[in-house]
Amino acid sequence: MKYKKLGSKGPKISTVGFGAWGISGRDWGKTDDTKSIKAIHAALDAGVNFIDTADVYGFGHSEELIRKVLDERSDKDNIIIASKAGNNFYPFINQNHTITPANNDYSVKHLIFAAEQSLKRLNVEALDILQLHSPGLDILEQDEPWMALEKLKAEGKIKHAGWSVQSFEETSQAHILERHHELIDVIQVRYNLLEREAEKVLFPMTQKYRTGVIVRIPLLFGLLSGKFNHKSTFGENDHRRFNLSPEKLNRYLTDFADYKSLFEKHPDYSPAQLSLRFCISHPACHVVIPGGKTPEQVRENAAASDLDFIAYNEFQK
Repeated sequence: MKYKKLGSKGPKISTVGFGAWGISGRDWGKTDDTKSIKAIHAALDAGVNFIDTADVYGFGHSEELIRKVLDERSDKDNIIIASKAGNNFYPFINQNHTITPANNDYSVKHLIFAAEQSLKRLNVEALDILQLHSPGLDILEQDEPWMALEKLKAEGKIKHAGWSVQSFEETSQAHILERHHELIDVIQVRYNLLEREAEKVLFPMTQKYRTGVIVRIPLLFGLLSGKFNHKSTFGENDHRRFNLSPEKLNRYLTDFADYKSLFEKHPDYSPAQLSLRFCISHPACHVVIPGGKTPEQVRENAAASDLDFIAYNEFQK
């Protein structure tokens, strides 16, 4: 496992982290908490020391599972936890929703409340990183989200302030980093082999300000693992039913086929490992956060960190 400092201000972390949305029990189909806990342990045992979650994942359940793991680890003080806030799920607790509803609230009052609840669920004194959870540009243009992060930092409730850039708005929202780069220590961005918009404007800006970059959706909801085909379908309680609809699935699989020769060039490594390596190989990126529901999956993902002999330029068409 390789390690990097997360930007100029962040902690030293593994270049492959653990994305904890998929184990939350919501939006990814049925999950097994026992297997999920084993998966987190397996990631940590493989050298992963960075876990990314959000308060809304499973309505707090993801954070609760992470706490259980931390309570079982002698090395818990070395594990970096990043969470997110801004989707107020609290009114929906104990209601029956197939897919988590959106309910944006980036007010100072809610963000402070949300951070305090995450602290309790995780049983930590301070969040290593708290990120605004993919707000729209109209929200980012307001003062309250930034006031909340500043207040939480000043009170010692968060160590680092972050912002998760809204998917497909990597260029249109880039100027927000220019405006708030002194406060923003870390950004999280959608980036993968088939979706490279962040390279145009946002990545050069993060390099200018030495901002930490967390890469989400590096396997495109599992598609870049090579396990899906044009007939793949997803259940009603799986967000991929929409995010990988038949039309999107067909388009992505067609684009993915263009990289067949790359995968054939490195037969000793899986498509998932090579796809993760692509993200890590970009000089602006510090950590990639694939999900994993089983120990086998997370061990496979973790191995991508050591493929540093595969250069970024190999992934060009």
